[in-house]
Amino acid sequence: MAVFVGTSGWQYRDWSGLLYPPELPQRLWLEEYARHFSTVEVNNAFYRLPAPHTFVQWRARTPPDFVMAVKASRFLTHIKRLHEPAEPIRRLMEHAAPLGDRLGPILLQLPPTLRADPAALEACLACFPPDARVAVEPRHRSWWTDDVRRVLTDRGAALCWADRGSRPVTPLWRTADWGYLRFHEGRAQPAPRYGRSALHGWADRIADTWPAGADVFAYFNNDPGGAAVVNARTFRRLTTRPEGG
Repeated sequence: MAVFVGTSGWQYRDWSGLLYPPELPQRLWLEEYARHFSTVEVNNAFYRLPAPHTFVQWRARTPPDFVMAVKASRFLTHIKRLHEPAEPIRRLMEHAAPLGDRLGPILLQLPPTLRADPAALEACLACFPPDARVAVEPRHRSWWTDDVRRVLTDRGAALCWADRGSRPVTPLWRTADWGYLRFHEGRAQPAPRYGRSALHGWADRIADTWPAGADVFAYFNNDPGGAAVVNARTFRRLTTRPEGG
């Protein structure tokens, strides 16, 4: 099993002195981040899709085994609410294409007010290239149905396992041969950190759910105070299997 552990974004000023040396200019933060973690979730694409040349630069600035997950634009998820998906998905994939083999999963985080619409989800997922990995993070309880699970499974899309308050806020469905997790806010101090026992529980869930050889991506979105950095480091150790294990 390959568990890729990172954070949701990397450009946080309060990480200077924790992850980034205080004297390091911000323009070199990505290179420094990639020295510590094997993956990152590109959150700013949700607000404004970066130009293709930005993805070209990110590829040039990261090592060959680095993986960048990309959060889909809110235009698709929050404004169009999954309808008329062809054009925004085409534009997203064209912009991100320069990443090449560094491009990881695409995350569709749905608005909390969006009720379940399996047909719209099916039509949206059908617009992605067959080899694209897509993770879906619904945030309304109406999505937890057999129909939704069937759509995800048939399309090979991963249900994003989400945690808030050190507990799951999504069903722990395995809908693909790979996994995707997001950690939003822990209950440990100093807030919003996760405690070791909570992280250990998630590491056990991963090991119990996916077999050896599966890729699982885990991102910490609890960035204030560098909590995401501290927790990602711990979780990486908890999910690293010893040789032969």
